[in-house]
Amino acid sequence: MALKYLHTMVRVKDLEASMAFYALLGLVETRRYDSEAGRFTNVFMAPPEHPECPLELTYNWDGDEGLPSDSRHFGHLAYGVDNIYELCQHLMDNGVTINRPPREGRMAFVRSPDNVSVEFLQNGEALPPAEPWASMESTGHW
Repeated sequence: MALKYLHTMVRVKDLEASMAFYALLGLVETRRYDSEAGRFTNVFMAPPEHPECPLELTYNWDGDEGLPSDSRHFGHLAYGVDNIYELCQHLMDNGVTINRPPREGRMAFVRSPDNVSVEFLQNGEALPPAEPWASMESTGHW
């Protein structure tokens, strides 16, 4: 049996805020579907170099009341990055909290506006430890 990766779906409360957050990561909108009958919008965003790896943002027009509240079962999103320090600085400069800093130059975690954990892994070898990251404490849950 062969499997093909299609997408990761996350439910969002504020579509514009969530799209802005993922745009900070470099993702771009690749497709959008509005369902009048279902009263929802699906926006697919992906790294420009990897459109085959989309994130599906699902926004329910009438809110999420009545839906299951256990939306964290998937774990986290993960993206490889060329320079983890530059990305974390870019995110901090735009108001994103680095929940788990890249102390060892290899891994970091942040949370989206919808509390989705996003992991970043340094492509290739870890970068040499550097400040302010090496001594930065973790914040909250990641």
